[in-house]
Amino acid sequence: MNAVAPHRGERIYLDHGATSWPKPPAVIAAVSRALTDLGANPGRSAHAMALEASRAVEAARGRCARLLGVPEARQLLFLPGCTIACNLMLKGYLRPGDRVVVGSMEHNAVVRPLASLAAQGLEVVVVAADDTGLIDPGEVERQVRAAPTRAVICQHASNVTGTIQLIGEMAEITREQGARLLVDGAQAVGHLEVDLASLGVDAYAASGHKGLLGPQGVGVLAVAADLELDVLIEGGTGGEASAQPDMPRERPDRYEPGTLNTPGILGLGAAAERLAADGVQRRRRADDLLHRLHEGIDALGGFRVLGPPRPQHRLPLLSVVHDWLTADRIAFDLDRSHGIAVRAGLHCAPWAHRTMGTLEGGAVRFSLSADNSDNHIDRALEALRRIVSRAGHGET
Repeated sequence: MNAVAPHRGERIYLDHGATSWPKPPAVIAAVSRALTDLGANPGRSAHAMALEASRAVEAARGRCARLLGVPEARQLLFLPGCTIACNLMLKGYLRPGDRVVVGSMEHNAVVRPLASLAAQGLEVVVVAADDTGLIDPGEVERQVRAAPTRAVICQHASNVTGTIQLIGEMAEITREQGARLLVDGAQAVGHLEVDLASLGVDAYAASGHKGLLGPQGVGVLAVAADLELDVLIEGGTGGEASAQPDMPRERPDRYEPGTLNTPGILGLGAAAERLAADGVQRRRRADDLLHRLHEGIDALGGFRVLGPPRPQHRLPLLSVVHDWLTADRIAFDLDRSHGIAVRAGLHCAPWAHRTMGTLEGGAVRFSLSADNSDNHIDRALEALRRIVSRAGHGET
């Protein structure tokens, strides 16, 4: 194979499911303010800079809580990311001997903590999704009724197929059966309207840097007021509780030891404010782009689109497999020859790919944002056509 010269023109970013880019100017400004104007640690000193940093962090907490429909801001915890949040809600609540019901589309941020807990005696019952990636709430209910169940665990939307799960129905089931509903919302927030008070979810983990448009290195975990989690990490919290040998009972201090990521939190607060103002318009725009991409890929032929056939049942995300070209080959050519960034492989979700029958080779994922343009989609479709055509003629 001849070496391919790297693409030199405008680059197109279609990997927002990994992290959103570019960040909104307001987010960049908030991060800069934390580094240049505030500087001090929130909650650790009584001087003016530290107090101002504390107020800024709590203002950001309030914005994020309002965006997600969290009844009390102190129920929303700032953590280093959604993976840490998933670990806290699972390992902080589940015990050896407990039984849980989980969907077959989960990300490794859920799968691996569950595997660790299973080795300690947790019973894990997996409900298989259908061929669109949808978990049947009826089957979840049957499994929950079959034996005492401590929790149902389900993602809000898939990072592989984009499938939106019926979280509201699952919340009703768990509530009726005395179980808890623990949700990985990494991909959903920012792309879906999320009102946790209405949904009735007991714990909801979210990534700050994907659909929420915030910086990397920050995420949130919303925990119902009556749900207590064991702490996973212990350390300094400042305030009057510093003399105690144990972590304080009050939220959020109990779950936020050490120095907070003030730049990330302020950036996330600015992103939440932005989405509160124009989130509906952004979602409509991203859905329009998704429809354009879906129709274009269908027209090309030779590609199988994973997930729901109807755009309204999925996030602005399409994962595809080709009849004979590998996912890695397509993604490499898109990047090197056409300057289009996508993600190929298993997307840290082997359970989902096993469910979809794509575990061996993975898929190519196009994940969109309202910041993309019609031209970006058209260029991606033309690039796909050229890649398949050249490969069919034996060109490398």
